[in-house]
Amino acid sequence: MGKIDQRLAELGITLPEAAKPVANYVPWVRTGNLVFISGQGPMDNGKITLQGHLGNDISLEDGIKSARLCAINVVAQLKDACGGDLDRVKRVVKLLGFVNATADFKDHPKVINGASDLMVEIFGDKGRHARSAVAAPSLPFGISTEVEAIIEIE
Repeated sequence: MGKIDQRLAELGITLPEAAKPVANYVPWVRTGNLVFISGQGPMDNGKITLQGHLGNDISLEDGIKSARLCAINVVAQLKDACGGDLDRVKRVVKLLGFVNATADFKDHPKVINGASDLMVEIFGDKGRHARSAVAAPSLPFGISTEVEAIIEIE
């Protein structure tokens, strides 16, 4: 078991099987030493969870949980892209987080911290990244958050 797999176990995180695409795209692309991971939603045990709008029917706390779950699914895709060896991760370069929110909701950065915090918990300093947190009037299947990533591997 690698160091990152041990860290996941310490955190009590079991990665799901990497989700299959729901449209005409691939879940990740590797070019050189960069892995681009398509947007991941809050899937738990193969089921969509935490649907709705922040500022209306999803609380800030549930939005943070949603972003964290998206990040877990990003790591599952990353593990697939690394041939199962997460110790190959050199740096989480960038996260882009989308928040399904009402027009008056202003805490997008707090929501996407759910994903950012997880990357640092798992990868330590290698998990510190550039990031954008963007509002969306809707997201696929009514999910509350979606997170995509760019990650450098060895």
